[in-house]
Amino acid sequence: MKDVHAMAPAQGRLRLRSVGIARIRKPLTVQRAGRENHLSVTFRVAVDLPSSRKGSDLSRNAEILAEVVDATVTRPVESLESACSSIARELLARHPYATEASVEASAEYFLRRGISEEKRSFEDYTLLAEARARRAQDGMVVLERAVGAEGVGMTACPCAMETCREALTREFPGLANPEFRDLPMITHNQRNRTRLVFDLDERSEVEVDRMIDAIEGAQSSPTFAILKRGDEGQVVLTAHRHPKFVEDVLRDLLSSLPSRFTELPDETGVRATTVSEESIHKYNAEATHRLTLGELRHPMDR
Repeated sequence: MKDVHAMAPAQGRLRLRSVGIARIRKPLTVQRAGRENHLSVTFRVAVDLPSSRKGSDLSRNAEILAEVVDATVTRPVESLESACSSIARELLARHPYATEASVEASAEYFLRRGISEEKRSFEDYTLLAEARARRAQDGMVVLERAVGAEGVGMTACPCAMETCREALTREFPGLANPEFRDLPMITHNQRNRTRLVFDLDERSEVEVDRMIDAIEGAQSSPTFAILKRGDEGQVVLTAHRHPKFVEDVLRDLLSSLPSRFTELPDETGVRATTVSEESIHKYNAEATHRLTLGELRHPMDR
């Protein structure tokens, strides 16, 4: 049978950086921190394509995914990022013409959380992982990997809060009394989505639960599936006692990382993005930053 993929392209003989398959969903079993997690994972896998080949052997990518995830039924992997690393290495082994392979994965992830112990339930988050394998000139495979999480909470706008405070103080002069200085004031709220990703070396490990703790600690308040009326008031008061712009969420998150993750080396890359889905505007507010833990531990004006 003629191998059309291996033929030379008719025109435009360019090396393509990434060719693969995307949005392929697979089950994956992870055994970590004393518990077994069954994840529904969406993968994107790809390799580079030399200028001498017309096409990439995409069916090999699907075969590798099937083999890796099927094996976790009896032999769970230790993490989503370790599964991505295994897939990236195997991509280079099955595509001898390739020099780079990339794997990106996202999965629904659940933690038992609640506003009180008796109202705890499984709250949903997004688990993220990446792996990039590169074939060095000596034939050795160099691997880079990343792990991340996204959490949804809420923010309360500090700008509108102060504007409302000034307007209501004119209407109700008693609010000018110093004893009301710390009284939470009405403002508009946003659903906040914050994402944190660590670029790790092959020796470093991190628990995603701790990353979620850092995300929720930077928002005005976490949100919960189960809230009775009194609980709703508590969440609203918490958020209004901690009003934040997206800039505040991002800075608070990043500044908390050195004390939260003391075991990670200075070279660990940090990527963070936060988006507040606006309630009174027809646009969203967002902020993003990228640096290393070393830069956070030894800050300069960045």
